[in-house]
Amino acid sequence: MGDPSGGGGMLAGFFDVLFGCTHKRYSFPITCKPAARRTKAAIATGTYVVCLDCGKEFAYDWNQMKVLSESSARVSDAAESAVGLKAA
Repeated sequence: MGDPSGGGGMLAGFFDVLFGCTHKRYSFPITCKPAARRTKAAIATGTYVVCLDCGKEFAYDWNQMKVLSESSARVSDAAESAVGLKAA
């Protein structure tokens, strides 16, 4: 992954080590089938995106049309669990 000549890719790798990925480029949102096993990012909303630079997955909310932070995804997941418990 990176520049095959080793010039720019090595510098980019150095900055990733120091500062981490900025997660600026995402894939198109991916929605899991209801019966399918979900990734950790898709548990909250059923939809996720992937950072095209580092491969990290993030929960995606179609209603708000935005990537959710890890903390808001956890809150959403906990709210869904609480609603599910009341319905049962």
